[in-house]
Amino acid sequence: MKNLIIVESPAKAKTIKKFLGKDYEVIASKGHIRDLPKTTFGIIIKDDKFEPQYRVSTDHSKIVKEIKELSKKANTVYLATDEDREGEAIAYHIAMAIGKNPEELPRIVFHEITKNAIKNAIKNPRKLDISSVNAQQARRLLDRIVGYKLSPLLNQKIQKGLSAGRVQSSALKIVVDKEREIKAFIPVEYHSIDAIFKKGLDAEFIKFQNKKMDKLSVKTFDEANKILDIVKNEKFTIRDIESKQRKTNPTPPFMTSTLQQTASSSLGFSPKKTMMLAQSLYEGVNTKDGGAITYMRTDSLNLSKESLSAARDLIKSKFGDKYLPKSPNFYATKQKSAQEAHEAIRPTNLSFTPQDASAILPKDEARLYTLIYNRFLASQMTPSISELQNVFISGEKTEFKVSGRKVTFDGFYKVYGDLDKDKILPELKIGQNMEIEKISSAQNFTEPPARYSEASLIKKLESLGIGRPSTYAPTISILTARKYVNLEKRQLIPTEIAFTITEILEKHFANIVDSEFTSKMEAILDDIAEDKADWQQILADFYNPFMEKIALGKENIKSLKVATPIGEKCPQCGGELVKRKGRYGEFVACLNFPKCKYSRNLSGETKEKKEVKSIGVKCPECKEGDIVERFSRRGKFYGCSRYPKCKFVSNYEPTNKECPECKKTNLVKKELKKGTFLECPECKFKEQID
Repeated sequence: MKNLIIVESPAKAKTIKKFLGKDYEVIASKGHIRDLPKTTFGIIIKDDKFEPQYRVSTDHSKIVKEIKELSKKANTVYLATDEDREGEAIAYHIAMAIGKNPEELPRIVFHEITKNAIKNAIKNPRKLDISSVNAQQARRLLDRIVGYKLSPLLNQKIQKGLSAGRVQSSALKIVVDKEREIKAFIPVEYHSIDAIFKKGLDAEFIKFQNKKMDKLSVKTFDEANKILDIVKNEKFTIRDIESKQRKTNPTPPFMTSTLQQTASSSLGFSPKKTMMLAQSLYEGVNTKDGGAITYMRTDSLNLSKESLSAARDLIKSKFGDKYLPKSPNFYATKQKSAQEAHEAIRPTNLSFTPQDASAILPKDEARLYTLIYNRFLASQMTPSISELQNVFISGEKTEFKVSGRKVTFDGFYKVYGDLDKDKILPELKIGQNMEIEKISSAQNFTEPPARYSEASLIKKLESLGIGRPSTYAPTISILTARKYVNLEKRQLIPTEIAFTITEILEKHFANIVDSEFTSKMEAILDDIAEDKADWQQILADFYNPFMEKIALGKENIKSLKVATPIGEKCPQCGGELVKRKGRYGEFVACLNFPKCKYSRNLSGETKEKKEVKSIGVKCPECKEGDIVERFSRRGKFYGCSRYPKCKFVSNYEPTNKECPECKKTNLVKKELKKGTFLECPECKFKEQID
């Protein structure tokens, strides 16, 4: 009987199947097959013990049944999900769902989907890491507790459709705090002094009356004009020439965060898109010989001996000995929590070049692969060497500096081929007279701090220890999807509701938005994974004080659901109409909601009401009511004035004209690009009227 290998992704299953013979069947679970229920809390809490009520999702029931049947017939069932906590948890849930003991099934892991890696993994199985499973369970339950208990409170006190999350709320505060800085920023005036000496030498103003000058030293027009008058009357000579050599070391290979940042700045890819493309490269979706890169969710900078050896051989043969360091370059991650058993992101086969990738891969996949390939190869090359020259040109009261640069050895830049242009100075000597060709000043004002981009927010989250490689992209996606931040010109701009949410959380749930608390929680989850902490105790320590704050919040948080009367009666029940704020902006609703569900949108910049307007047509359904214009989130539609007794609605304007063909109903008016038509909703009779 065949052996069974269970992975998460169909693409991954297809690639692995290529490398194994007829004795192996490979099947994909298609991601998480068990999770907490969507419609209930899903956690039973008793005596500070937390029992998750996992369920097999409806859309996974068929695949679970198939895996269960195959596992009954298999000689050996291998769990082959990704080697991270999430992958470990998926493997655990697969085993539980098919009625197997998770700790008895062989667990195989690999950092790349290549023939050698797969066969080596099968030869060296291990047991499921229950500590990592518990760490992932703790994360899932913590997020469910925060989301399920805090989100309803925000809905009750602010508006419907809001959510809060342990990592998401902390990230949102970072974006909001930056916007607060920008709003509080006061520009400072300063004047730059710009000089060009003959031979076209741009010079930096560095001294005035023996005082060092910085960017903000010259504050007014008068000060700038005084300096200009002095400079114009001075004679200049070269006081000193300073030469020095600078080495620039290559950057480390990519890990998840740096890949997302560089793909954003260099290629314009969102973190979500980067991870989607990287997943495809890892699984070998569009390649013939397996995965093109190693696992892409990693915070490690380690590299295997085999990959280092292959890189050094290629560098020597392609570029020569002077581009090859005496020994491999090693890099250490700054993150204490980095999973050092993993590798950095690198190509699995250096003979698959960027040129090859461009020939067979989709354009964006090839661009990302080229970025990864070049970064890895460059990381194992020698530094670039530049000669820097600073020339100090002095007058009696002023001094300027002219800088030059010449690359004497390109080093690792050889891979990229995009060195900055040299700025080579003419031959100059100490004591040489220099003449000003042009001198001018310009008024400037200091700029407010820059908003976060997706890339810089990821860098900030990483530096604060918030989240992990698998959470960076989803966190940003949640903030944009929920309209807490808008992405405009690659800048993350918080919306008005983001400030409201953050202010309430800061006041009543400070730990939820505190970056230090969130970072410490990540460290605690790491401790659980390393079997240094009990996951049940961690949940209890968080849950009890958190629920006390929820109870206090229900009593003490003042409702922001302001309902402003507009001086009109509800056309349906006669109740008072009020203006409310909702997730999609302001709208008019009946004060008797939920008994009366009448509502309408506001429109235009002035927020004027859209009145219920009769179009002079009787309802074709009940024959009693009038057809009126109504408005929803999606725009204008037509309905019966007797709603909810009559539920007739139409996207197109009804008319009093009966269909001349079927005689069953009245025609509706449609305005199309080709003109205006009358059409029958029943028989599709159509005639153009304009």
